[in-house]
Amino acid sequence: MALDHQRAIDWVDERIVERSGRVVVLFLVLTLVFTAGLGNVSTESGTEQFAEDIPANRALEDINREFGAPFESEPGSTQLIQRGQNVLSKPALLEMLRTQEALEERTGLRVSSTSSAATVVAQSLDPEATTLDAQITAVERASPSEIRAAVRANADNPGFTGTLSNDFNRRSASASATIGVVRHDIPGYESAAAGQGGSSPLTPIQRQTQHVVAATSDDITVFGSGVTADEFGSVITDSLLIVTPAAVIFIVFFLVVAYRDLIDLLLGGLSLFMTIIWTFGFLGLAGIPFSQMMIAVPPLLLAVGIDFGIHAINRYREDRQDGHDIDGAMQLATDQLLVAFFIVTGTTVIGFLSNLASDLAPIQDFGIVAAVGIVFTFLIFGIFLPAAKVWIDRRRDGWPIPTFSETPLGQEGSRLGEALRGGVVVAGKAPALFLLAVVLLSAGAGAYATGVDTSFSQEDFLPPEETPAYLDALPEPFAPSEYSVVATLNFLEEKFETTQGGSATVFWETNMERDTALEEIHRAGDDPPDSFVHSGGRADSESIVTVIRSQTARDPEFRAVVDRNDADGNGVPDRNLGDVYDALLNTPARSQAVDYLSEDRRSTRITYSTKASASQNAVTEDARAVADKFRGGDDAAVATGDIVVFKAVSDLILQSAISSLALALGATVVFLVLVYWLVEGYPSLGVANTVPIGVAVALIAGTMRLLDISFNAFTATILAITIGLGIDYSVHVVHRFVDERRTHSLFTALDRTVRGTGGALAGSMLTTTFGIGVLVLSLLSVLGQFGVLTALSIAYSFFVSLLVLPSVLVLWDRYQGNDPAVPIGHGTAQSEAKQSKRRAARWER
Repeated sequence: MALDHQRAIDWVDERIVERSGRVVVLFLVLTLVFTAGLGNVSTESGTEQFAEDIPANRALEDINREFGAPFESEPGSTQLIQRGQNVLSKPALLEMLRTQEALEERTGLRVSSTSSAATVVAQSLDPEATTLDAQITAVERASPSEIRAAVRANADNPGFTGTLSNDFNRRSASASATIGVVRHDIPGYESAAAGQGGSSPLTPIQRQTQHVVAATSDDITVFGSGVTADEFGSVITDSLLIVTPAAVIFIVFFLVVAYRDLIDLLLGGLSLFMTIIWTFGFLGLAGIPFSQMMIAVPPLLLAVGIDFGIHAINRYREDRQDGHDIDGAMQLATDQLLVAFFIVTGTTVIGFLSNLASDLAPIQDFGIVAAVGIVFTFLIFGIFLPAAKVWIDRRRDGWPIPTFSETPLGQEGSRLGEALRGGVVVAGKAPALFLLAVVLLSAGAGAYATGVDTSFSQEDFLPPEETPAYLDALPEPFAPSEYSVVATLNFLEEKFETTQGGSATVFWETNMERDTALEEIHRAGDDPPDSFVHSGGRADSESIVTVIRSQTARDPEFRAVVDRNDADGNGVPDRNLGDVYDALLNTPARSQAVDYLSEDRRSTRITYSTKASASQNAVTEDARAVADKFRGGDDAAVATGDIVVFKAVSDLILQSAISSLALALGATVVFLVLVYWLVEGYPSLGVANTVPIGVAVALIAGTMRLLDISFNAFTATILAITIGLGIDYSVHVVHRFVDERRTHSLFTALDRTVRGTGGALAGSMLTTTFGIGVLVLSLLSVLGQFGVLTALSIAYSFFVSLLVLPSVLVLWDRYQGNDPAVPIGHGTAQSEAKQSKRRAARWER
């Protein structure tokens, strides 16, 4: 089996060295093919992508389809949020009405109707005022006292008070904010899809609406799914424009230090560029959308690509320095590195593909794209770069390009080489004691990490309410756009949520004309849970029952209908409900009734107010407990609402982190044991190889809690990524050690390993740590957290590989019963003879 893999390596070596020009041309042609796929890349953003298959979210979609979304009376609408000292004063009412009129006059906005508190007040002043022009006239002619009287007359009208802020004062007829609604006629528009995919048919309409409103009012903000979708999408572009140049600066700087040669620098940069082109070309060809999570893919590919590039050039330089010619040095370098690159690629792909264990589609897509990108990285840096290096070095003597340095990093006698020997020194004195201390530290970090929280919210995918000043100071085109969605959402939550808290919704599909239906809704509010707002010993809620009771209180004719059909006299009808609904829908309360009763009367929703201090977990558990009070079987109720959906996603995020970690760790151990068994003849090396990764995972998990970073849509992948990227460092050390141990004593082999491979690893670590760390500059705070954690995981993996792994390898060598002063050779005498024969044949070529 060892010879089989060696024959494959020799075959690749031959193509790289003897047909370097053809290899280069082939890879450039493939780059053109993948470039064609870039034009097909679409974008997807927002929270909906994470919640698609969650039962609570499906119920929420049903609610939005049947009854309309919060702050959105029906699909295809724009909200006009007015603020001021008193939005119910005469000047403020006129300002809103004139804004509505200006919007209706713009045919391009496709306005079908508008409504607002100002409309209600105007029609109270003049019931015949059915047009905006007549309503403006009615308000202009009214005195302030008449306007206050009209406001007070509607103080019990949910259709009026529901558009006003929590601070509405009946006595003074005042409120500090109100929401008007503009409805647009957009054929084929579906609210469930709008604002979630980075694009929306409402985006151009609402952007144009903003320009119109700006010309008529300084106090009205335009808000809606189109504006949100636009910011979901633009934050990706803005983040890339900020992060990419910063990453390029750091990467180029460290690559200059690592390569110290212009040709090698350009070759390494071209290979990195090709890797990105191939990966995102694949994205377009495969039809996978570019989501916010995909922003993390380029830095991850750069991390592995930089490592491969530095190792390839550094090992080639070592062999050149030993006196080999171009062909011989590259054959020796690729002979050793292709195996290491393959092992790294395999384990990294396993780490990324472990995200397929997640139930969240965006995390699965991220894992697939990252894994494919790593395979591309292996091909480009394992085959193209060496071939291009051979082709160039054969011709560079005739080019007027200076060669600055061809010395490898970490060579003997250098300061870097001496600094890297710390782990070897410890391994030579007390390896077992040192490893015991490391195990205890890792166990402590792992135990501490059990307190890491999980979170998921819409704000994770939107820019902050206030952009940091240092980002605002950036020149164009790097300066970020102006963002308003988070500020508007915070304002809505503050001004329009009961007690400044949130809400939970129960969606119940049942026959609403069944006699007991309304009584069941009423009884569900008894003995409310702690997280719900209480009112008179009952849960504070809005439902078809509260609409009926509200209309009963102010409409004697409707009250008579209710009384005739209320057997127990509690104000809740319990017979002939079809007649009760018919009567209700013929009253002014119809607009409120249809918000809670579906047109076919086969479903309803009940919205419960929740306390501002209640946790997401408490609200979710209590909402589900209340939903269980409703009839079961086919008529079972579902707890939903943003809080419940986000909690469900949050639970899946934690589950994804744990399951992907377990899968990645288990599959990686199996893969390494198998590969080291087939390639080196030592399956136990696979176990030794994973020890430092276990330490790195424990440290990064503990760091998350220490830095108060929770598992979210981005950081849920960090543990599997730590395995995928971290294994890179330990594989290079182990594979180089085995190669050196064949011909050197134990500590000489370790010393040569940490000097040669450690030097390349140091250059790779610094480059990728700073290159990925620039994600902290992203407008998305969660992406910044992901960048910090990824950079730390790489740094941890580097230090653990050079400090801890030498001690592991010393104990492994003792376990094998080897004499530390004698080289171990490789396998049987027969396989050793075959290897010698193969080396001789290579030199003859």
